[in-house]
Amino acid sequence: MRILVLHAHPVAESYNGSLHRLIVERLTANGHKVDDCDLYAEGFDPRLTRDERLNYHDIGPNIEPVRVYVERLRAAEALVMSYPVWNFGYPAMLKGFFDRVFLPGVSFKMVDGKATPCLHNIRKVNVVTTYGGTRTRAFLVGDPPRKAVNRVLRVIVKPGAPFKYLAHYDMNRSTDTTRKRFIGRVEQAMDAF
Repeated sequence: MRILVLHAHPVAESYNGSLHRLIVERLTANGHKVDDCDLYAEGFDPRLTRDERLNYHDIGPNIEPVRVYVERLRAAEALVMSYPVWNFGYPAMLKGFFDRVFLPGVSFKMVDGKATPCLHNIRKVNVVTTYGGTRTRAFLVGDPPRKAVNRVLRVIVKPGAPFKYLAHYDMNRSTDTTRKRFIGRVEQAMDAF
């Protein structure tokens, strides 16, 4: 399977960085064709420019500034995202990727003013993420990152595509034991991909 691994963390030596490396290693070892898209390492610019916004609905010219990323997304059969949750949201780098790459004509089509999903080449999605706070705290604020994946991303990929959301909560008080346990969960998920 052709898998786009989308990673967003500025510190390669971080725990999140180690999860990213594990994901790529396990998927590759299991015979998948992995496109490792480390947004920070690649120097992706998350800022939507004035011209990009003005041309947002102009199918064709709208993808030119991010053509390489659009082609990588369109070539993928599955998506694995690896990122930390910061302030109960995506890192700005990842949010910028969605703003600049998930464009009309790429992830949805506008038909009579209504968005129609069209990223149906993505047949499976896994998320590996870390939260500083507890699961309870995330629940009390509505867990926006989980909802963004389960309610927004799920709608634009192939209907019925399987989703897996793996989260290590309470990183602020994590231990070697909790981190190793989560690594085990990620290994199992990647081996079963």
